[in-house]
Amino acid sequence: MISVENLKVEFNATPLFEDVSYVINRKDRIALVGKNGAGKSTMLKILAGLQNATSGNVSVPREVTIGYLPQVMKLADNRTVMQEAELAFEHIFEMQANLERMNNELSERTDYESDEYHKLIDRFTHENDRFLMMGGTNFQAEIERTLMGLGFSRADFNRSTSEFSGGWRMRIELAKLLLRQPDVLLLDEPTNHLDIESIQWLENFLSTRANAVVLVSHDRAFLNNVTTRTIEISCGQVYDYRVRYDDFVELRKERREQQLRAYENQQKQIEETEAFIERFRYQATKAIQVQSRIKQLEKINRIEVDEEDNSSLRLKFVCSSRSGSYPVICEGVGKSYGAQTVYKDVNLTINRGEKVAFVGKNGEGKSTLVKCIMNEIADYTGKLTIGHNVQIGYFAQNQAQMLDGEQTVFDTIDRVAVGDIRTKIRDILGAFMFGGEASDKKVKVLSGGERTRLAMIKLLLEPVNLLILDEPTNHLDMRSKDVLKEAIRDFDGTVIIVSHDRDFLDGLATKVYEFGGGAVKEHLGGIYEFLQKKKIESLNELSTSPTATVKQKDAIALQEAASENKLSYEAQKEQNKRVKKLEKQVADCEGGIERIETEITALEEKMATPEGAADMTLYEQHQQLKRQLDTIVEEWESVSLELEELKS
Repeated sequence: MISVENLKVEFNATPLFEDVSYVINRKDRIALVGKNGAGKSTMLKILAGLQNATSGNVSVPREVTIGYLPQVMKLADNRTVMQEAELAFEHIFEMQANLERMNNELSERTDYESDEYHKLIDRFTHENDRFLMMGGTNFQAEIERTLMGLGFSRADFNRSTSEFSGGWRMRIELAKLLLRQPDVLLLDEPTNHLDIESIQWLENFLSTRANAVVLVSHDRAFLNNVTTRTIEISCGQVYDYRVRYDDFVELRKERREQQLRAYENQQKQIEETEAFIERFRYQATKAIQVQSRIKQLEKINRIEVDEEDNSSLRLKFVCSSRSGSYPVICEGVGKSYGAQTVYKDVNLTINRGEKVAFVGKNGEGKSTLVKCIMNEIADYTGKLTIGHNVQIGYFAQNQAQMLDGEQTVFDTIDRVAVGDIRTKIRDILGAFMFGGEASDKKVKVLSGGERTRLAMIKLLLEPVNLLILDEPTNHLDMRSKDVLKEAIRDFDGTVIIVSHDRDFLDGLATKVYEFGGGAVKEHLGGIYEFLQKKKIESLNELSTSPTATVKQKDAIALQEAASENKLSYEAQKEQNKRVKKLEKQVADCEGGIERIETEITALEEKMATPEGAADMTLYEQHQQLKRQLDTIVEEWESVSLELEELKS
């Protein structure tokens, strides 16, 4: 559908990438990956026709439509949310107006037998059929479904877009893009401004309803659930893998090991050649051989090794001191803005050392409660107690604006680093993409994303025992997120994380607080246990009675998952666990059946003897074993049936 041939892009005579060729086919789901600065966003702009390459061709058939969502865009604010979304159907409105014109002309004309009149009827019929095929009569329902999927309520539809934050206005642009249903969707970090529920809705839309998709994202779970092909930009080249992201990571490791072996062999060859040249350079009898070796060196195509992944760098951030047993206690806490209640009767206790997640739709009060804990908001109701000796480190989304613009990146971190960590400042900065000359840049010249990363490093090095992180991963790539995640996991203090990044929260949060409908609900367990429970709960509300058993709920949830086009990575893992558990249950049942049948056979042999025939206790034992056998056979049939359904 789109063909990229011998593409080359240079900035200030330095190649960003060159000799790049690949094809985007219909229904491709492509993850475009690479380290920051590799050229991912540039590649999307070239595919969208917004930037020209230095050389090479991008061939797009005339009939192919492309939709592009950049990370940052200027948005108009003179319409309501619904009016803005309706712009996606401008072509529908044009067709509608054209049909009305033709209909008026048909009603006014009287030359019913003329060829022109019959041609007008044919044209009207054709255009009307096309109008109906393109969804001309139900586009309003489609708009509402898409806006609500991305987190808007019906009450928002008639509000001016100027009332919304930049993140919500980006959602409106994303909705318009999805509603147009282009042949190729180019998405640059589409999840940065979405909550978990909206991300899941977008995953489902892209997997089942979109055409070709090329996306850049640092959300590993999102990539795994949406994409089936991974294109990596590395060392100015493109590597195409027909697998999803997690499988690509494994294949990339193998490729790098091969590169490293080839590089080492080449370096050995170069060293031997250079040693020969140096040894015989001034010997006339060897002049021809020396010149031959020099030419060999000039012709060698030097092997480059992909930049090493430093995500294995482990950072141990020492807790400042021991806090009280309960760093945060909320008793009947509520907060309202005028008549608008954000939440009420919030009761929660966060224990020392816990790592908890605040999740829920945007606008449900997650950041508001964090500000109450920080005492930035004091006019709440109820009682909020901060425990003994609690020292809070707070990362807000505007934290980056508070850095000193005149300091360098290195100096900013050097001022807060203490002890042995001072010897690792360069390594830490490198792990967060401030390697080499970047560490000597002044803060005032950094982009918004770079400032955010720097603020995160600064916070993690400050002596605290309660970390509160509000959307900490929005501007971090996967390598940096892994470093941050390990640092938080090893942190001895308490952590509150407001985040929509499921992969980041997985294995980190041990308790989830769900914000929604003016309430805060506690869920024990990790993020995927919470999401699985929510899926079952919502399904229960739709299709099962209040008396349904847990096993029935599990079975219905699994049937729903099986009916989808494909299982997500985490759902597949959960299903595999369930299959293994059921297989073990079947094996245990079969073992139990064999044991009981052996006991019954032995008992019946005793009962067949004259002595046994007169022993009534043997008959009682026989009846008891029969009842046990019936029970275990019934269990075996139930588990086997469930296993068979799950495997199919």
